[in-house]
Amino acid sequence: MAWRDARRNRSRLFLFIASIILGIAALVAVYSFRDNLEQDIENQAKELTGADLIVQSRKPLSKEARATLDTLGNEQSAERSFASMIYFIKNEGSRLVQVRALEGNYPYYGSIETSPSSAAKSFRSQREALVDRTVMLQFGARPGDSIKVGALNFKIAGILEKAPGQSGISATVAPVVYIPLKYLEQTGLTKIGSRIQYSYFFRYNNPAGIDKQLKKLEKFLDKEGLDTETVASKKESTGRSFRDVSRFLALSGFIALLLGCIGVGSAIHVYIGEKLSSIATLRCLGLKAREAFLIYLIQIVCIGFIGAVLGAALGTVIQFILPVVLKDFIPVELHIQISWVSISQGVLLGLIISVLFALPSLLSVRSISPLNAIRQSFEKATSRRDPLKWLVYFLILIFVLCFTRLQMQNWMEAAVFTASILIAFLLLFALSRLLMWLVRKLMPDSFSYLWRQGFANLFRPNNQTIMLTVSIGLSTTFICTLFFVQGILMKRVTISSSENQANMILFDIQNDQKDAVADLTRAYKLPVMNQVPVITVRIEKINGKAASQDTSGRSERAFRGELRITFQDTLTAAEKVTQGVWTGKANPNGKIPVSLEEGYARRIDVKIGDSIVFNVQGLLIPTIVGSFREVNWASMQTNFRVVFPTGVLEDAPQFHVLMTRVPSNSTSASYQAAVVRKFPNVSMIDLGLILKVLDELLSKIGFVIQFMAAFSMATGWIVLISAVLTSRGQRLKESVLLRTLGASRKQIMAITAIEYLFLGALSAGAGIILALTGSWLLAIYSFDSSFTPPFLPVILLFVSICFLVVLTGVLSSRKVLNTPPLAVLNS
Repeated sequence: MAWRDARRNRSRLFLFIASIILGIAALVAVYSFRDNLEQDIENQAKELTGADLIVQSRKPLSKEARATLDTLGNEQSAERSFASMIYFIKNEGSRLVQVRALEGNYPYYGSIETSPSSAAKSFRSQREALVDRTVMLQFGARPGDSIKVGALNFKIAGILEKAPGQSGISATVAPVVYIPLKYLEQTGLTKIGSRIQYSYFFRYNNPAGIDKQLKKLEKFLDKEGLDTETVASKKESTGRSFRDVSRFLALSGFIALLLGCIGVGSAIHVYIGEKLSSIATLRCLGLKAREAFLIYLIQIVCIGFIGAVLGAALGTVIQFILPVVLKDFIPVELHIQISWVSISQGVLLGLIISVLFALPSLLSVRSISPLNAIRQSFEKATSRRDPLKWLVYFLILIFVLCFTRLQMQNWMEAAVFTASILIAFLLLFALSRLLMWLVRKLMPDSFSYLWRQGFANLFRPNNQTIMLTVSIGLSTTFICTLFFVQGILMKRVTISSSENQANMILFDIQNDQKDAVADLTRAYKLPVMNQVPVITVRIEKINGKAASQDTSGRSERAFRGELRITFQDTLTAAEKVTQGVWTGKANPNGKIPVSLEEGYARRIDVKIGDSIVFNVQGLLIPTIVGSFREVNWASMQTNFRVVFPTGVLEDAPQFHVLMTRVPSNSTSASYQAAVVRKFPNVSMIDLGLILKVLDELLSKIGFVIQFMAAFSMATGWIVLISAVLTSRGQRLKESVLLRTLGASRKQIMAITAIEYLFLGALSAGAGIILALTGSWLLAIYSFDSSFTPPFLPVILLFVSICFLVVLTGVLSSRKVLNTPPLAVLNS
């Protein structure tokens, strides 16, 4: 019976299948991509690390630490990395890069890929450099040209194509230049204020004993402030970072699947409603209620299985596209293959979720009485409440929560995500019911017949108002929220075009260079907008307790990490005291009051009046916490976690930061070239260039987001088509009646267009309002930013969705318009 009934409704059942195909396709594509990525990270973990063990430090090694490291491994290499300017001598261009001064045979696994390939080895023994491809292209440089790093010239031995652990994005944000370590001191870039990362690479003949060896040295390494990384830890950290990406992509696909299942559930509701008289007739012939239920359950199981299989097949094809989209973010070489585990998960998930969403409508089949055969076909069988339906609703909610938990960090995040979807669904559901009630009660009689009939279709039998409002509204909400969040992120990195906003930062300026750099800046008719001293310190004790004695659970970085601080007598425009009293000048005979940024104070668990001992290049300075400040970190000026009053640190080892504003790219290029020539140790950050890089980065991320969001929009569109075609039988009867009463095809088309225009406007408007509300909450509570919606894109999106809904509704109803009344009456 299930097969015979399905044969008569193949086109309608195919639309049910299509509603879940895209959601399953998105999930299977993401799952397959994730499995392949995890496998490649597993296989290429050694190439990512380049060594069996990496030890890193922010300061030069002590004699004891040096002696200890000499006992590790069977082979050792060293690297010093830091940000610095390089100067292209041929075309006089300059760029901030990540300089890596290398010594030894690192990497031991994988290779530094260069063009020509021989340059990866030849540069180590001569005064030569490897320069990242992006920088070479930017300045039109070729191998054989020369660059200036600090006070020393290097010949470009080759183009750096790829280094261990480097991805396309990291090369764009922080392009790498390799030089031999033995020439580093001659560059003059190791002065006070240079933020150098000291890295030591070790190869072991027997790597199995590394963890045991590190366990013995754990306390010593902590004491010396040394961080370690092994192949296993690198594999775990890399996998963790991409696990977050895959979780987001999986949630995007899951939303598309939920939309499809909402469409399936609503369409099944209409489908069962149309089958009411047939089921009642079968009941008169002796069919049991349980058997009637099983007939349609079998159909739904088959629909879910076929849709899941087709979706899994489509997702397997799509997984070959994702690496192309995400290649700039991936530090490993991907080998895509079919993931049967992901396909199995997708098929099982599609089957479960399609049956779950169809069950509320299927359960009503059990209550259809044989007496319904002599009643009107649209009459409901019963009005009593069915506890099984509420159980199914509860199971749906639990299923969504559990699936979301698999993608989230904890149950709280999963609960918030599930609650957000539920709230959006309930709001859209309530809005559609309110709309139907208002239209029924308040529709003016003065409206023309076409408008009244179009609005009446919103609450006619077998109407699709609720399903379309929910599915299109949720699609719109998801798409708009992603668009708005992308805009919020862009706003946080956008540099103001006003004349009082700095767009060039110079740092590592030594004391004896401070005035000369400022004079050079003014010589180019550029303003010196800010010039502050910076001192590197460490926290030695908090409330009399050192790191080894502290039991308060403070962050280890409170003691281990270095701090860049300053001293000043007045607050800047970006600072505001929130607690305590600001002191700008220290009392020579009293305690030294310092001001902490309130977020940092909270992280290291200190309060007003607590004592902190700072280690300033070996000199211990006791202080007391005098005030907390709120700092606007988004402002384009120097901001600090800790600020000393004047009269304390003036004679401490320090460097200076200068901020200015350049009016054009040509002025920026000539100014940077002059600074690099006269002060090779000074580094510069062109915020305009940084903004461009971030813009490209966010554009790529935005494309990935939009790629997944497209599944939701496409699913919503399929649900729309399914809704129109599902109610075709009812529309045929209405068309016959209207055509018999003298209505023309043009009038019927106008009625249909009015109905879908109103549905599209309601759904899109509700979705946009929900997206605006959600984005505003995210901006305030998650991104700590203001939110101003872009009105033109919002209006364009609203109009586009309305147009698409009307066009789809009218085109999908053509058969209704083209079917003559006699054909329906004779059927």
